[in-house]
Amino acid sequence: MTSLDLSTVLPELWLAIFALAALLAGAYFGKDRIARPILWASVLALLVAAVYVGFGDRPQQDAFFGMFIDDAFARFAKVTVLLSAAAVLAMSADYLSRHGLMRFEYPILIVLSTLGMMVMVSAGDLLSLYMGLELQSLALYVLAASRRESVKSSEAGLKYFVLGALSSGLLLYGASLVYGFSGTTSFAGIIQAVTAGRLPMGLLFGLVFLLVGLAFKVSAVPFHMWTPDVYEGAPSPVTAFMATAPKVAAMALIARLMFEAFGNVPGEWTQIIALLAVLSMFLGSIAGIGQRNVKRLMAYSSIAHMGFALVGLAAGTAYGVQAMLMYMAIYAVMNVGTFAFILSLERDGRPVTDLESLNRFAQTDPLKSFAVLFLMFSLAGVPPFLGFFAKYGVLTAAVDAGLSWLAVLGVIASVIGAFYYLRIVYYMFFGAESEPVESRMGAMQFAALMVPAAALLLGAVTMLGVDEAAATAALSLVDPVVIVDPAVVIVE
Repeated sequence: MTSLDLSTVLPELWLAIFALAALLAGAYFGKDRIARPILWASVLALLVAAVYVGFGDRPQQDAFFGMFIDDAFARFAKVTVLLSAAAVLAMSADYLSRHGLMRFEYPILIVLSTLGMMVMVSAGDLLSLYMGLELQSLALYVLAASRRESVKSSEAGLKYFVLGALSSGLLLYGASLVYGFSGTTSFAGIIQAVTAGRLPMGLLFGLVFLLVGLAFKVSAVPFHMWTPDVYEGAPSPVTAFMATAPKVAAMALIARLMFEAFGNVPGEWTQIIALLAVLSMFLGSIAGIGQRNVKRLMAYSSIAHMGFALVGLAAGTAYGVQAMLMYMAIYAVMNVGTFAFILSLERDGRPVTDLESLNRFAQTDPLKSFAVLFLMFSLAGVPPFLGFFAKYGVLTAAVDAGLSWLAVLGVIASVIGAFYYLRIVYYMFFGAESEPVESRMGAMQFAALMVPAAALLLGAVTMLGVDEAAATAALSLVDPVVIVDPAVVIVE
């Protein structure tokens, strides 16, 4: 280990030291007195790490003999992950206090899970990939079951743990096959073992098992079976976290693994990812129609959106990676705002998650209703909201890569999925008379609803600089091309 290694992993080291210090403080001072200060200190720690990663002027660096990569691609994903985690923590504070869930362990587990995600997106080796993935997953297993008095929460944690262990086993089996047939666990070494654009049978099986393990993490069909039950059973702040940052990290990890370890044979994996994309888009869009619980609906929404993000990866080009990164950043913003609203819904002091409770909500709170309308329209891909440009980007990448059939199927799935987003808007503005539901929000939770809603509308004009940052990130992962996007010209 050298000083360069330490400087490269400084944000990760900062979060690890903070988590350990917070754990000691919580054990020493007692959970009731220190829980809220630890939560806000965790928000600050995540924001400090995001500022350092996003605004640091550093060249691309490798650490620990190439096992850890710090490049523009990793930084883009890390900033998205860190800001998502900080936003979810901040907007959860009032909910946790009202419902007796404010424990000092919660923000510490969020920080540790985020640390795992940062290692994931910077992984340059199968070993560091697995280490980051398991650090993220183990924290999420505990968080899903954190409401100990709830049978549904315990069931969610157990289901997630059992199926997560299965996916980890499949991932490890794939890693062992790749190591056995390539002689190395390094991404740089694996890509050198793939010669003449041909993938040996053993490596092909290893690639398939790796993709299966990672598809579980993004809840891609047919490895999605855990998602609706876990989303519904886990405490709502945990569901909000699971729906944002882990998805971004897992999608970035798939992109890094495919391009840096198997980039010489895109024909071997783009067809697998295209199949996962089609299945996810259609199952998420169709199965979501029958849902009456808003958290289960958001689970199927997540499945469908991961399918659209996979469309960008299936293109196998720099523009496809750029479109995927833009999609995931916009997806995280949409979900932060949506879950800020879901967390606020109560009736007689108890959380409410059934769709019918939203009937005529606009009559009592029109400002929040219009914010949710913006969010739903963006999730559905209705112009001029940012969600439309996110879908347009990945579908255009598919067409440019000769996958017009995939883009056509994406449009059809998007039209089907728009039904349940627009149904929420219909309930809020034109639904039947019913018992009113309260929407209690603190200042941070209100900001977490309004800021994303405004960004999704106003950002359509300038893209908030996300397109340029995503283009730079994509070019650091994929060989540069002359034109990545008609609006973003990059000279080779």
